[in-house]
Amino acid sequence: MSIEPETKDWTWVLRQECSECGEDVGQLSLADAIERLRELQEPWRVELEQPGLATRPNDRTWSRLEYACHVRDALAVFRGRVELMLQRDDPTFSDWDQDAAAEAGNYNEADPTKAADEVRAAIDATIEMLSELGPDVIDRRGLRSDGAAFTVLSLTQYFVHDVAHHLVDVRRQR
Repeated sequence: MSIEPETKDWTWVLRQECSECGEDVGQLSLADAIERLRELQEPWRVELEQPGLATRPNDRTWSRLEYACHVRDALAVFRGRVELMLQRDDPTFSDWDQDAAAEAGNYNEADPTKAADEVRAAIDATIEMLSELGPDVIDRRGLRSDGAAFTVLSLTQYFVHDVAHHLVDVRRQR
């Protein structure tokens, strides 16, 4: 089955509540974002303990296992981008094709128990990294290759939405 590539520009979630998942991340402080990630840990654990994780609901939608692997890898991309923003002034981020990553990583063939552990570890690593940041760095900037500008804070908000939104995607499949 071939999944239709995602082409939507999700940066709008920084300006308004997401009508699909209800998250309103644009006003989160760094401390709020860390707390929201903590709140999402247990629901992700519960979802990844359910049976049938590798079953796709249709030929256009990732399975719950694929969403989990995406969240794991998206958080690694996020941490790398924040590190880049802390090391350099106004860096441009390398492109990351999430659909190509899913295919190359054989997300739907992953071991569900291992994937669950890796999602938990990715959220933990992200919380730890964010907890070490001071207020003096949250306004550092970075650019996506399409020119979208982020600060450390807005990139954090953007990725909190990703983690929360995909939890909703996963719950819808159960």
